[in-house]
Amino acid sequence: MGTPAATCRIFWAAPVEPTSAPHLVRLLDAHERERMARLRRPADQARYLAAHALTRVVLADVLGAPPDRLTFDRTCRCGRQHGKPVLLQPLAPAFSMTHAGDFVGVAVHTSPVGLDVEEIRPLSDLTAMAEHALSDTELAAGAGATPEGFFSVWTRKEAVLKATGDGLSVPMKSVTLGPGRVKEWTGDGDPGEPMWVHESSPAPGYVAAVAGFGTEPPAVVEQDGNALLR
Repeated sequence: MGTPAATCRIFWAAPVEPTSAPHLVRLLDAHERERMARLRRPADQARYLAAHALTRVVLADVLGAPPDRLTFDRTCRCGRQHGKPVLLQPLAPAFSMTHAGDFVGVAVHTSPVGLDVEEIRPLSDLTAMAEHALSDTELAAGAGATPEGFFSVWTRKEAVLKATGDGLSVPMKSVTLGPGRVKEWTGDGDPGEPMWVHESSPAPGYVAAVAGFGTEPPAVVEQDGNALLR
């Protein structure tokens, strides 16, 4: 994989059950193992393990360090260790992880980045969800009229908010998207600089997006990460 340059790399993999992969469980630190153990559903544990192990393996390759020796700071604004993880190693790249359904993913870039994936599925409250997540301009254009359209907007906005570090603490409705970029941002959370957005899909029935800072998106390369977890 090598050292990341202008290219933003995304690695996709399938969930892995912890009982079938003790070698991956050993890569996690005490905090990660505790968080995984708290998850009650086996499917959630499998997604958690694959996402965090994949992140460690990918970052370790970039840095030339053992994956189980990487250290992260997860300090939230409230002071507790449940915020966005930041790699503490010198010259560490920026990264973002995500998971949904049958996929986990990690994006690696030279500057802050956000990645999100969602499984397209029917929503009984589609209208209410669209009114919550879409700006008035997007609603008027009918962007959230179908589940496909709604999740397309949702993933792009969540990727943006992951890149800024705000997450869902900032209302999605305050962001209006344009082709490949954030078009307008009103209210709190506006980073005050341009942001690019790139949409993709790891498989039929899924939609994903990656976002970062700048007027133009970098080259985005998507790779199969399953071999990295074997």
